[in-house]
Amino acid sequence: MEEMETKLCSSDKEEPFKREPPYCTGEIDFTACGKKRGKFIKVPNTIHPGIIFEVMLNKWKLPAPNLVVSLAGEEENFQVKPWLWDTLKKGLIKAAQSTGAWIFTSALRIGITRHLVQAVRDHALASTSSKARVTAIGITSLRKMQHREILDNTKNESLVRYQSNDNIQGPLYSLDHNHSHFILVDRITPDEPGGTTKLRLTLEKHISEQRTGYGGTGSIEIPVLCLLVNGGPGTLERMCSSLENSAPWLILAGSGGTADILAAFMNDPQLVMPKAVEKQFKEKFPSKSFLWKDVLQWTATIQNIISHQHLLTLHNFEQDGSELDTVILKALVKACKSHSQEAQEYLDELKLAVAWNRVDIAKSEIFNGDVEWKSCDLEEVMMDALVNDKPEFVKLFIDNGANISEFLTYSRLQRLYCSISQKCLLYELLLKKHEESKLTLTGLTGQHHKEQRENCPLFTLSEVSRVLKDFLHDACKGFYQDPRYGGKKKSDKMNTKPLPGPLDMNQKTENPWRDLFVWAVLLNRHKMANYFWAMGQEGVASALAACKILKEMSRLETETEVERIMKEAKYEQLAVELFSECYHNSEERAFALLVRKSQYWNRITCLQLATEADAKSFFAHDGVQAFLTKIWWGDMSTNTQILKLICGFYCPFLIFTNLIAFSEEKQSKNEPEPFRELDTLDTERTLLFSRGEDRGSGKLEKQNPPENTAWVTFMFTRWRKFWTAPVTVFMGNVIMYFAFLFLFTYVILLDFKPPPPEGPSATEIILYFWVFTLVLEEIRQSFYTDEDTNLIKKCKLYVEDNWNKCDMVTIFLFIIGVTCRMRNSTFQAGRTILAIDFMVFTLRLIHIFAIHKQLGPKIIIVERMMKDVFFFLFFLSVWLIAYGVTTQALLHPDDRQAEWIFRRVLYRPYLQIFGQIPLDEIDTSRMYPRNCTFNPLEILHKNLPSCPNSYANWLVILLLVIFLLVTNVLLMNLLIAMFRKRSSSWPRSKNRNMGAGAKRKLSCKT
Repeated sequence: MEEMETKLCSSDKEEPFKREPPYCTGEIDFTACGKKRGKFIKVPNTIHPGIIFEVMLNKWKLPAPNLVVSLAGEEENFQVKPWLWDTLKKGLIKAAQSTGAWIFTSALRIGITRHLVQAVRDHALASTSSKARVTAIGITSLRKMQHREILDNTKNESLVRYQSNDNIQGPLYSLDHNHSHFILVDRITPDEPGGTTKLRLTLEKHISEQRTGYGGTGSIEIPVLCLLVNGGPGTLERMCSSLENSAPWLILAGSGGTADILAAFMNDPQLVMPKAVEKQFKEKFPSKSFLWKDVLQWTATIQNIISHQHLLTLHNFEQDGSELDTVILKALVKACKSHSQEAQEYLDELKLAVAWNRVDIAKSEIFNGDVEWKSCDLEEVMMDALVNDKPEFVKLFIDNGANISEFLTYSRLQRLYCSISQKCLLYELLLKKHEESKLTLTGLTGQHHKEQRENCPLFTLSEVSRVLKDFLHDACKGFYQDPRYGGKKKSDKMNTKPLPGPLDMNQKTENPWRDLFVWAVLLNRHKMANYFWAMGQEGVASALAACKILKEMSRLETETEVERIMKEAKYEQLAVELFSECYHNSEERAFALLVRKSQYWNRITCLQLATEADAKSFFAHDGVQAFLTKIWWGDMSTNTQILKLICGFYCPFLIFTNLIAFSEEKQSKNEPEPFRELDTLDTERTLLFSRGEDRGSGKLEKQNPPENTAWVTFMFTRWRKFWTAPVTVFMGNVIMYFAFLFLFTYVILLDFKPPPPEGPSATEIILYFWVFTLVLEEIRQSFYTDEDTNLIKKCKLYVEDNWNKCDMVTIFLFIIGVTCRMRNSTFQAGRTILAIDFMVFTLRLIHIFAIHKQLGPKIIIVERMMKDVFFFLFFLSVWLIAYGVTTQALLHPDDRQAEWIFRRVLYRPYLQIFGQIPLDEIDTSRMYPRNCTFNPLEILHKNLPSCPNSYANWLVILLLVIFLLVTNVLLMNLLIAMFRKRSSSWPRSKNRNMGAGAKRKLSCKT
């Protein structure tokens, strides 16, 4: 840009712009107005407007405007009415701020310009945000301004000191210091009147032909609106010239001058006659006299102006208190209307409404039934609404003809992910996957590859799918097959289905509502996500998937406010409410919904998604609880007592009696088992509606059963129903685990023989084999899973569970203990390690009994209380160390034995908390003679105990009193209060949730 300026100033004649006369830029320092400066450009009136616009954008670094408001009639002095002042101060400044507008004025301290820029100054003083700054640009002729000689001989990039004067009555006026930028026009020849006005008109026309975008997706022509406030007779010629360029005008009726004259004739154009025009001018300008030829000329000009009714908008803010930005947008929409009523004529104004977030205007002025919108017409504005998070507009477009299935292609979906903000968490996650993708492409070299990478978007759908897989695992397997990597993985030998081919980016997405819903959830746009969720299918599964995504993202989010918004999202509640409605309508179909494989989420059931999301509220629902109970008991009656179950476990022949009630035999064939996952809704419908037909055939089978196979079938069916029920499997697991602990106890206490060749015993070898089976089970849980992830990922998922960590500790301790007990030198160490290992194995019972209805919630409460205990132990340790070190230094200053120092500093104060206070060792008045010494050498060499020091013994007693007061009264009561608060904040519903969660996990595991 600087090079272009230098060439322009030197009048180079190589290009069209360069053949223009030179211009100069600089800054104006208003010395009498504090530290205020404004940037200026001095140009001839024949300069190309494109040069000025380039300087404004590149040299002045002004952001491209979304709107330009050109103020007309500002050079007339008049008394400003209160409502007009409010309109300028509040309405116009607010509209300019909210829309990112530029305001063009006359730059001089005269008329309405002076009041407008004063409002700009007040806004700048009240606003603390740099983004909220209003851009006021003054355009004036050098011949109209005072002290023009200061700017006549200025050089490029110079600083000009300017003295403003408010007491000037004309014909020259001072520049207004409240402008941020100035365009100063100098006429090349004196016989060229109106050069400034012509340049202003050409600049406005040039800007209106430029295009700008919102969010980087669409572009519109920058709208330019002329605002007429008051105005003199000369304003009519400027207005007529501007209308020839199809510039819309907003006339403020009631502001006086020319604005009121036009307002009087606009409603009835037939009244525009010379006499009526002369009467109006005499009323509005009583101090001036007019020639008849001027009246005739003005009459023709007014008739010409009124003939452009579609470009004129008349509004009286004194009567109608609408917001100015609303009136401006309505004026722009009115200006674009034509007799053809084509939708393309409204697109720019519709984009402007999206940018201003005025859905009310779009409904009333654009989508009012006059235009027939097609889906292809709304694609670009739909993209703008999605990128800029305008859910109301998205809903409006879909209600008025936008077809989301036709709109959303893989290319547009990829553009949505590429348009995310760099400050959001999703950007960091995608950038990480993007860097990983680069590492896989290190084998590709050459300039062709580099050019290809430059043309590719920043993020691809393949990277999005990998981010989703980190959150949802198998639920999003196969999402968005990337065209560069598709089909490279080797297929499974058992899988004969062909791998998907490269993804066509122009192809329409298979599930547009799901894809948009996931995109909105990842961006934390919950209002838009809720709309896509309501419009899509698989509502329960989608809500649970969103719940899982947000829980994972909230753990990674560093912004506190964003994390709070994620945690407050109510997707789990949406799933509960929707499933509750289904459950009330039909229990059987609601049960089938829980196990039906979702086509949206890679054939994953709602129960599996709820398990992944740890949706406690969902599992606490009565319908889910009833279904889980049905799964838990299998074909046995849910009212079966545990004692009867144990009897059947130890005496299997009782299964064939009436001790345990089973369901009818026909249900095993005809009714959908709760264990069975349904593939599609058709499968569900078939299973539900075939019941009546199967009952008839069941009756025929019962009438004539084969006698030789009836008893065998009964025995086999009863046996299968009992031993395959999850409750039986779990009960067997509990009983066998108790047997394992009894065996471990017997070995460690009664049958722990010396190292080989005397040991180990037969029972100990059985124990080894039993632990080996537990190791195989842990290997199965960690590696042999359904998830298609690498080995490291499976290990991470396995280690995330705290109880799996406990299992790993028990196994490692057992291996170390067994290794040590095989050698004479480490036999006792091996016994010790195995004893500790037995304690850890026993603590594993806590997880098993978490399923119990009464014990489960309390176990969870204790687990939560452990966090409070650590904070309590920190405060306790501070007092314990402070008291222990002080008393040791006072009572035994000469003792150097580390074991005794440790006991007296930590162990003895800890026992004193529970009442074990050895006063004979602390209080010298109660000491009795004993074998001790004060000599440090005897303490070290003869290992004699140190005698307590009697000096400052009163201080030791005082410290003991304070220590017991703080620990036994203050800290203990603090701990009780913390536990009570934790218990009171745990309502019964959550207790039930946790019990349901434990029951769910164990039932799925068994």
